[in-house]
Amino acid sequence: MTDTAARPDFRCGYIAIVGRPNVGKSTLMNALIGAKVSITSRKAQTTRHRITGIQTQGDAQFIYIDTPGFQTRHSNPLNKTLNRTVTTTLTGVDVILFIVEAGTFGPADKQVMDLLPSDIPCILVINKSDRIKDRAVMMPFAQQVAAERDFIAIVPVSAKQNFQLDVLEDEIKKHLPVEPPVFGEDDITDRSEKFLASEIVREKVFRFVGEELPYTSTVLIEKFEQEGNLRRIFAAILVERDSHKAMVIGQKGAKLKEISTQSRLDMEKLFGGPVYLEIWVKVKSGWADNESRLRAYGYE
Repeated sequence: MTDTAARPDFRCGYIAIVGRPNVGKSTLMNALIGAKVSITSRKAQTTRHRITGIQTQGDAQFIYIDTPGFQTRHSNPLNKTLNRTVTTTLTGVDVILFIVEAGTFGPADKQVMDLLPSDIPCILVINKSDRIKDRAVMMPFAQQVAAERDFIAIVPVSAKQNFQLDVLEDEIKKHLPVEPPVFGEDDITDRSEKFLASEIVREKVFRFVGEELPYTSTVLIEKFEQEGNLRRIFAAILVERDSHKAMVIGQKGAKLKEISTQSRLDMEKLFGGPVYLEIWVKVKSGWADNESRLRAYGYE
């Protein structure tokens, strides 16, 4: 810990990022901490886990928790599990960021808002605000949402453009308790590199394969080795059917090659060193005996 972290007025606390799927929660957290620790995709509900991102400034440590998007249809067992993850998270935080998309506040947003605890300070964050150029449109929208609940602040931002993130941080800091830091000054997440590697591959699978692949598809890191600055990572993409396997591999292995290359580049940026990556695609039912021998190294 540094001398600044030991200051008697140091603030540290947990901030939950909450909203319906696809409002930009993961993108916002990555932008706030300045590193990609939570995966993003156009496919709604990419985030399955509670992901912690950490940012330490001179007099404060922000511990962000990126939650899965709240599911308003509970019939799916996965949706019920995801919603439990969100509600459990909200019980132990100091500030809530309720994220909505600029210009859009529908029944799904209202359902999420109604589930937020009333005794925790909540900031309304209007993301993608760069899409609305006319302030005459933004102000009535903000007032419409604010009429539904008491917010301690309303902050329009653009996570992709880094617009007004400093303003948002200032508002958050006002409501963090005076406490010493929980994590080290250089920590950016509490997740292991192995977990982050699996999430990066999963992100690329959904990004490059598209909507056809079910959520049940997942990624298993079978081996993670480090030799000096080099990381050797062996991953398996687990799918439900042979048809899904063919989709991930693509014609002559082109899709798997793309997934592997982009995964490796993201890993090298996040881990700060070279990565040797091999990926297989396996069918979950009896996957130990049913693996594709087509490898995608990510190297030319």
